[in-house]
Amino acid sequence: MPSFKAALSKPFAKYVAKRIQKWSSRPIETQQKVFENLISEAKHTAFGRDHNFEAIATYEEFQNNVPVRDYEDLKPYVERVVAGEEDILWKGKPVYFAKTSGTTSGAKYIPITKESMPTHVEAARNAILMYIYETGNSKFVDGKMIFLQGSPILEEKNGIKLGRLSGIVAHYVPKYLQKNRLPSLETNCIDDWETKVEAIVDETINEDMSIISGIPSWVQMYFEKLIEKSGQSVGDLFKNFNLFIFGGVNYEPYRAKFENLIGRKVDSIELYPASEGFFAFQDQQNERGMLLQLNSGIFYEFIEAEHFFEDQPKRLTIADVKLSVNYVMIISTTAGLWAYNIGDTVEFTSLKPYRVIVSGRIKHFISAFGEHVIGKEVEQALKEATANTMISVNEFTVAPQISPMEGLPYHEWFIEFENQPENDAELIEALEQSLQQQNSYYFDLIQGKVLRPLKISKIKKDGFQTYMKSIGKLGGQNKIPRLANDRKIADRLHQLKLIK
Repeated sequence: MPSFKAALSKPFAKYVAKRIQKWSSRPIETQQKVFENLISEAKHTAFGRDHNFEAIATYEEFQNNVPVRDYEDLKPYVERVVAGEEDILWKGKPVYFAKTSGTTSGAKYIPITKESMPTHVEAARNAILMYIYETGNSKFVDGKMIFLQGSPILEEKNGIKLGRLSGIVAHYVPKYLQKNRLPSLETNCIDDWETKVEAIVDETINEDMSIISGIPSWVQMYFEKLIEKSGQSVGDLFKNFNLFIFGGVNYEPYRAKFENLIGRKVDSIELYPASEGFFAFQDQQNERGMLLQLNSGIFYEFIEAEHFFEDQPKRLTIADVKLSVNYVMIISTTAGLWAYNIGDTVEFTSLKPYRVIVSGRIKHFISAFGEHVIGKEVEQALKEATANTMISVNEFTVAPQISPMEGLPYHEWFIEFENQPENDAELIEALEQSLQQQNSYYFDLIQGKVLRPLKISKIKKDGFQTYMKSIGKLGGQNKIPRLANDRKIADRLHQLKLIK
């Protein structure tokens, strides 16, 4: 017999599904309401006065008054908020700052307001409820659940609490889930990632885990330690584990490895959360892409990635986007981010309703020779090249080699294999074939003898974990960039002697 909680979740899931269907079936109207509300609520802020919000009535007027900015451009306003001033980017003061480690700006302080905070929590909840509504499966709500996350310990700066987003969200787990939630607060507060994972293993190894959630690379580390300690597959150890929830990276490069560690297939839900907002979640098990959250106080704009670095590239609303085009996503939010470039690129997989996949980062690409290779392309190439083989990959990244000791330049793939290829040349050929099919610029450069075929450099076991530890980014929400247009990661891998 299902518990009262499991039984109650089904009508609640149906109610939430109807509400989502209502706004997702009226996308243009929904976004227009969000836009009008944002301008109205912020017109008396410092940013609103500086950008003439009083006179903005249309999207065109917004474009003319509010240029696209990244964090560095918005920083003068953010610094005033951090200093304790009110009514700067949004009315009043934020309730939190999500502190992130920026690459160019040092620490970033992303405001979270009393209007924006609930959208983070509701989207995560709704992702699970939509899964219940679609599958009818609610038994897992009676089991234990874990989210591998950052520490919930929060600091304070001028009366505003700050911490990692995952640590902030940890304070909002609904009461009805608190009894089911692991690890303990004490374990969650451990800073050292390796020590924390060991403690999580000890706390969970004898529990009835039904939901496991986190960034795949760090969940993999948890799974491997569970197997090492118990001598059993994860699926045998946790017989009721049937739902994996993840975000932050594409799951496909990890899927085969996970199924091997678990010993069977489990359902999965993909999320698209960020400090700046909770943008999308997977609403259908058999549909590609995640439902864009058009009703969460976020107004979206999109710029074709191919034209992003041009002077005044064209900005589009959802009314003008097309399928399978790589867009830079620009957001304006109830947290006071305005025409803000979060750095992600997305592609639409559906326009009815609007669903997206994250295709990469606008700064994470290789175009040393004009090839415009993006994260999605290298992930797809690896997936195709290892399909129907025994090859298994733990982690990888790609960098250009512009000045080799001899011969033409090339792309260097740094791969940590779980199961090695029997024939490196065959793997290289398969990767090349996929990349050249996906990317015509890359094809032309190879055919025109500007580039030679890629090279694979094999990384020692746990090498990428060693690299992440060396830069102070082991665990939590940190992840390896799939590619870069420079050799900073490549040089560090060499420096640490992590290449076989």
